[in-house]
Amino acid sequence: MAETKTTVTAGSAKATSHQPKKSSNVFALLAVPICIVIGVLFYIFVLGSPDNFQGGIKGPNAHPVEEGIGKWFATVYQGGAIVPILISVLLICVTFVIERFLYINKAKGKFSGADLVRRVQFHLANKNVDAALAECDKQKGSVGNVMKAGLKKYKEMITNTELDTEQKILTIKNEIEETTALELPMMEKNLVFLSTIASVATLLGLFGTVLGMIKSFSAMSAGGAPDSAKLALGISEALINTALGIGTSAIAIIMYNFFTTNIDGITYAIDESGFTLTQSFAANHK
Repeated sequence: MAETKTTVTAGSAKATSHQPKKSSNVFALLAVPICIVIGVLFYIFVLGSPDNFQGGIKGPNAHPVEEGIGKWFATVYQGGAIVPILISVLLICVTFVIERFLYINKAKGKFSGADLVRRVQFHLANKNVDAALAECDKQKGSVGNVMKAGLKKYKEMITNTELDTEQKILTIKNEIEETTALELPMMEKNLVFLSTIASVATLLGLFGTVLGMIKSFSAMSAGGAPDSAKLALGISEALINTALGIGTSAIAIIMYNFFTTNIDGITYAIDESGFTLTQSFAANHK
């Protein structure tokens, strides 16, 4: 009668379930409405300040002051109703750029993931798991977190006598994959705002441009001689919205690509760390 081998035991081979938790994005819930409020207030009270207009009068026929920052503020203010929306989108973009920059910079750790992998390889070659764990604590990044979880399971499997080598390696690999499944979503969190803004800002700018051109053609189609002031105001509104939309979109696209490139680098280091641990165990603890 063939002997049946138990592949999983209740004690040492118990799989640790690291299910990614759905955390409420409180930062996004607060940041978006706050940026919208700030954008609208900035448009009304800063850009639309009477001090930015000649004679302190603002309206359809108002003229910006002739020089200084007030001239530019008044010019942007005359871009129309889409301008406060674009300013709000720009503030949202900058807010999430700063937030992601701080988080991903923290995820990189005190030193590079590739450097950590080399240090851990050295300690594991000398069968000093505790020293390898200490290196992960020093790194304090996503690669360090994943490798630390793998090393703890690595250390546990060294003394395990109930599983064969392949099962131990599989257990270590599963621990690394489960920890990685928790780290990666946190690095990619909120990037959807930047990818959305990259498209929406351009469309909003185009919408403002169309509204400005409608005003321009309305001035040209009026009876009698075209109203040059209204014509110029309409063209100015169109160009202001175009500039704000394209500028915001450009920032979002550049920073989105910057962040995804950094995340890809961290992900590669995590994959390398997992390969290092499993290969080391296979070589040193057969």
